[in-house]
Order: sequence, then C-alpha cells, then structure tokens
Amino acid sequence: MSQCVIQENEKIYKILMAVKNKKQKRKICFVITSFIHYSRNFLVLEELQKRNDVELHVIVAGTALLSKYSARSQHIQGMLKKKGIKRVYEIYFNLEGGKPVVKAKTAGLGMVEFSSVFNQVNPDVVVVRGDRFEVLSATAAAALMNISIAHIEGGDVTGTIDESVRHAITKFAHIHFATNKDAKRRVLQMGENPKYVFNFGSPDVEVVKKLAKKTKKLPHISQTGSGAMIDPNKDFIMVSYHPVTSELDKLSEHTDQLLEAVHTLGIPTFWFWPNADAGAEEKISHRLRIFNDTHKNHNIRFMRYLPPEQYLWFLGRAKCMVGNSSAGIKECSYLGVPVVNIGTRQQKRLKAKNVLNVSHSTRSIKTGIQKQLKRGKYKSSNVYSVSNTSKNIAKTLATTDLYIQKLFNG
Repeated sequence: MSQCVIQENEKIYKILMAVKNKKQKRKICFVITSFIHYSRNFLVLEELQKRNDVELHVIVAGTALLSKYSARSQHIQGMLKKKGIKRVYEIYFNLEGGKPVVKAKTAGLGMVEFSSVFNQVNPDVVVVRGDRFEVLSATAAAALMNISIAHIEGGDVTGTIDESVRHAITKFAHIHFATNKDAKRRVLQMGENPKYVFNFGSPDVEVVKKLAKKTKKLPHISQTGSGAMIDPNKDFIMVSYHPVTSELDKLSEHTDQLLEAVHTLGIPTFWFWPNADAGAEEKISHRLRIFNDTHKNHNIRFMRYLPPEQYLWFLGRAKCMVGNSSAGIKECSYLGVPVVNIGTRQQKRLKAKNVLNVSHSTRSIKTGIQKQLKRGKYKSSNVYSVSNTSKNIAKTLATTDLYIQKLFNG
C-alpha cells in the first residue's frame, strides 16, 4: 500500500473518530432559577465547560430573570458568555406576588416551560440545585420525560417547606451530590442507590476558598442600596433574613423584632434584601421600607445586589452575620465569621462552632450579637469543605453510567 493511501486512510480514520467522539459527548443541562444558583455553582459550570466530553447547556429561569433583579440577570448572562458558554436559554414563568398560591401556580407554569426546553435540547442529564419551588418544576418535568437528574445539596434538613421540596427532588433524582456526611447518610436512608450518592463537599465553600482572599474592586456604597452611609473599611455586621414560608403569620412581627435589635445596638450594618420566597415582599421588604422611611438617624444600609466576589468580601470582613441565611451556616463556617442564627429556617442544618442559635425576641437577638462580637473570629471549619469539589462533580456528571428507572434500595 502506498504512503499516499496510508495517509489518506489515516485522515479518514481521524475524521470518523472525531465524528464518533462528538456524538459521544454527554449533553448536560444546568438549571439556574436564582442568582444564588449561579454564584455558588459557577466553578462547577467552569469545570463542565472545560471538558471535551461534555456539551453544556444552561437554562436561566425563575427569579433569576425577574425585572427587579435585572442587575443579577445581566451579571449571570455576562459571566456565562465570558466563560464561553453559548448554549443559554431563558424561561419566563414567574407570576407577580408573594402569596403561597402565587408560588404554587408559578411552579405549575414552570413545569410547562421547562418541559418545552427539555424537549428542544434533549439532554442526557439535567442538573438542579437546592430546594426552591422552581427547581421542583424543572425536576418533575425532567422525570416525566425520562431524563436523568442530578441533584446538588440533597439530604440537608432545615425544618421548613423547603425541606419537603428538597427531599421530593431527591426522590426524583438519579445522581446525588450531598455537601456533608450527615446529608449523604440521609439520602441513603431515603433508599437511594449508594453507587450514585457522593459527598464531594459544598460548591459554595469552594467558591469562598477561591475568591474570599482575593482583592476586589468594591462598589461605591453611595451607588448601591439605600439608607445610612457606612464605611465598609471599618467594623460592621451583616444581616440576611429570609421568609419561613410555614410561619408567614408571624413574619412581619419577626422582622420588626430583628430591626429593633439591630437598630438599638447602633452598630454599622449592611442588611441584604430577602429572597423571592412567599412573604418576602409583603412581610419583610415592606417592613424594611417603612423603617428606612421613618427612621432618619439609623445606622443600617439596605443592599439589594452584589456580585459574588464583592459579597464574599463583605462576608469575610463582617464582625458578625445575623439572620437565617444558609451563608451563615456554610460560607461563614469556613471563614470563621461569628453567626447569630435566628429561628427555625436553618434549625436542623449541620453547623460549625461559629453558629449561635437564638429565638426571634429582640432581647435574644441583641444578646446573641453582643456575645458573638465579644467572642470574635472562630477557627475555620471544614464541615462543608472537600478538595476539588467542582472538578469531582463535573467528572461524575460526564462519566457516570446513566439510568432512568429508579428502585428503592434497602
């Protein structure tokens, strides 16, 4: 056989192999329904985008696209483009309003819209995170369409309706990425196949490890938020307080109690706006606006949005984190930031020693803050930290054998 023929055969072989490899790429669809899904998982997206055996698709939907969070949406879209992720889809289905019935109807519309995009993309795997009601929409749609589902952050317990949503997603999902040993144990207790249950740690904490110590360009405080002018280079505390959807009748009262505690202490405070769960607008945001309008000499700056790098700058330098956000449980555990955790929203989560649980009473909150400020920084904890979290998640998504029919294990 002539050298020319050999070279031509080699060329044909390479072309055929390239076509074969292209066909073998696993089509992975990552669902983002809130800004937090992006800010806590962009390292996972980066790792998936790097892989030659993955065709990455991203759906941006839910509250991530609401007009009131337009800055967040633009940030997500800009960062996805910057990372070279081109297959991005937008789904609009959120109804206006904060009542539970609105969230229920929104979840139903979400299921309709997600099924349409899944039918168009035809993914091998749909990746979802956490416990939001829009995530349940995506999960149910994928399950009924016989698409394998991977769930990040299953097995956590919180004591609210979010926990029911989280466990429902776990029972729909085929691949599970728990963030800690206790959560992995609970997923296994729910009858999931041990072959598909992993603990690679929390992507949230991995983001902190990568970004928190880097120098960031901070926003001009005068151009971000409203309320008191506070120097972020001096001592301050942070507040992040969200609804407990099973306690909506007490939410306004609880918000006022927290406001009174923080206001009367007089400590410079950056207070971050609540999420979009039921009750957030009518019960929390409304009370914050009234307070800001009626108290002219307070020491609180109300903040709506910061990119993850800037948010972590504030979080790492806060003298204390107050409220009921999972950031106090996870990110702050690694940063060693003292936390005053209020009420039931995070009551069952695995916590490091930096978390002090208190009731909603003004006195209890004030005492907790004073105690934590006196205590100061804690030693960094690794309860949610594992090396190479995002890389391991991406590799597993790309290479693990997929299946559709679930069986109860045990």
